[in-house]
Amino acid sequence: MRRQRSKTHVAASLPPASATNKPLRSDPYSLRRKLPDPSACTSCRALYRAGRWAWGEPPADAAPVLCPACRRAADDYPAGLVRLTGDYWRAHREELVQLVRHVEERERAEHPLKRIMRMREDDGALEIATTDARLARGIGKALKRAHHGALQLPPTSRENVVRVLWER
Repeated sequence: MRRQRSKTHVAASLPPASATNKPLRSDPYSLRRKLPDPSACTSCRALYRAGRWAWGEPPADAAPVLCPACRRAADDYPAGLVRLTGDYWRAHREELVQLVRHVEERERAEHPLKRIMRMREDDGALEIATTDARLARGIGKALKRAHHGALQLPPTSRENVVRVLWER
């Protein structure tokens, strides 16, 4: 027996996944095919084994590759941008940067492809570029949870860069 979607569910207006067979976003850095097992990134030493990236000591027979996060960083093509604006961030800069770094460390421990590419100050704002869109959203939510303020999270779209704005 097949389950029916509730008419009030968020995804009720979306077609079933099997109907589209297309990812919501087309990521130019996603793997088009499986890599040889095992493979190791030559830059960050992340290990690709059984279809997943993880941290670990690469075996001697590991195929040398460049992981998607290192390719993004080399091309300077972020998947997520977090922008901190307002007077509050300038007054609490060290505390906010420490929080952002903590979120990144926690995520990167489990997911090697979730990293911060750069942090740059310009025009009275701090811009954080990430290699993963979910990391950008996670940073924005952590800032909102710890320091309140206004958070603008974009709806899921076909755009290749997620832009998150936090202001206080």
